[in-house]
Amino acid sequence: MVRFLILLVIAFFCGSIGARIAGSGRKGCVTSIILGFIGALIGGWLSRQLDIPDFFYLRGIPVLWSIAGSSIFVAIINALSGGAKK
Repeated sequence: MVRFLILLVIAFFCGSIGARIAGSGRKGCVTSIILGFIGALIGGWLSRQLDIPDFFYLRGIPVLWSIAGSSIFVAIINALSGGAKK
């Protein structure tokens, strides 16, 4: 149970930072956690495609790639929806 809570906290911070980098306004806790997990998927896939190693993990989550992936995901969502909502 404690490991799961730690994963949620890490995902929250990765999602929050990624959303801020992409220029999105404040997000709620659940949205930030979801962005963190989606960012980990996108970032992990991107690192494999570019053949760039993951080098900073916290509890199995590639933190830097999660932030990058969530930034990319938020930027795409903002572009498709007509701009960042603040």
